[in-house]
Amino acid sequence: MTERVYAGVIRTAIGLFRALDFQFEIEGVEHLPDSGGAVLASNHVSYFDFMFVGYAALPKHRLVRFMAKKAVFDNPVSGPLMRAMHHIPVDRAAGAGAYAEAVRVVRDGELVGVFPESTISRAFVPRTLKSGAARMAMDADVPLLPVVVWGGQRVWTTGHRPRPRRHVPVVVKIGAPIERTGSETAMDLTRVLHERLTKLVEEVQRAYPPPASAADSWWQPAYLGGSAPTLEQARPIELAALARKRAKRGR
Repeated sequence: MTERVYAGVIRTAIGLFRALDFQFEIEGVEHLPDSGGAVLASNHVSYFDFMFVGYAALPKHRLVRFMAKKAVFDNPVSGPLMRAMHHIPVDRAAGAGAYAEAVRVVRDGELVGVFPESTISRAFVPRTLKSGAARMAMDADVPLLPVVVWGGQRVWTTGHRPRPRRHVPVVVKIGAPIERTGSETAMDLTRVLHERLTKLVEEVQRAYPPPASAADSWWQPAYLGGSAPTLEQARPIELAALARKRAKRGR
């Protein structure tokens, strides 16, 4: 499988990271397998998250194949790149095909990246998780690793215009594989994933430098005193945004 396009995109991403002078702190790379498949289940707070997760795998010389919305593949600019990097399109109207492809890819020894919240959390804490990541790990019999990304929301996230600020600390933390007994269901494993992911997110957030002022606290979760909405407050905002997207597609 040729990876020239993926390699070129990585070089471009690293150039962007250097231009913005992101201050990376990457932990837990030792949990990534040196070879063989694994499912990387990440929280989702910014439009950079897939790049950050992929970047964290580079020390192991591994590439991550991400599951992404079909709309990204339909875009005339991003679509050819996504296909050339062998990422996996997800059509929510026909999700079984995407799931089967992801299972095949991870069984073939690839790392598959999944954002089980299915969209960016406006509260900046994990939303309810879909069970696909857990089912995939179980069906392919590969490790399921929780991954935390934090910091990118300060530069570009949903509901906010891009803010090309420099020197932003960015944390990527890869947790240990979640143990399985073989008797749990996909929903059982998803609950454990949510608990583990929430705990790791909180650890990263509490250790992260706080906002410089109250005016800059929009990216900080409410439980830490930030002005981001809670999960309950974010729900109607998300529903309104979804309705606008559907209305726009229906024009």
